[in-house]
Amino acid sequence: MTTHTPSHGPVAGFGAAPGAAGNAGQFITCTLDDAEFGIDIMAVREIKGWTDTTAIPHAPPWMRGVINLRGVIVPILDLRARFGMAQTQATRMHVVVIIQAGTRLAGLLVDAVSDIIAVAPEEVRPVPEIGAAAPERLLCGLVPRERGMVALVSLDHLLSFPDAALPQTADAVLALHS
Repeated sequence: MTTHTPSHGPVAGFGAAPGAAGNAGQFITCTLDDAEFGIDIMAVREIKGWTDTTAIPHAPPWMRGVINLRGVIVPILDLRARFGMAQTQATRMHVVVIIQAGTRLAGLLVDAVSDIIAVAPEEVRPVPEIGAAAPERLLCGLVPRERGMVALVSLDHLLSFPDAALPQTADAVLALHS
């Protein structure tokens, strides 16, 4: 791995982020088309192959539905659609990264998981602001790499939507179908 000497300072608060151990954090990188995104490794519970979901009525387009993961109902978010891109046409080649952010458990549909990277706080650059409702709020930083940029996903912002969009129990799902 090549060391990168930054020309700008670190992103404020990065070192205190969950999963940042001491001066470094580790991220699982996943791909959406040619873009690479980093997910805090401390939030990742498991990685599994794509399986069909049960749709939830009136859910936003980026909410693919829910799956039953060993008795736990897990909402599956299409990360591509959540970032404002076209909805993923999921195949057996796609994967779901099961994450836990605070008390919320969710699955993120991505094209592939590619690597685990260590990131020092001084490597993280701020995400430029491009508009109030823009998807940059879903990112907590950018990390320049030899082969491009890794956008670090802000799981807190990614999962910040009304609780009604995330059924917490099987009873909540059954209530939607009654």
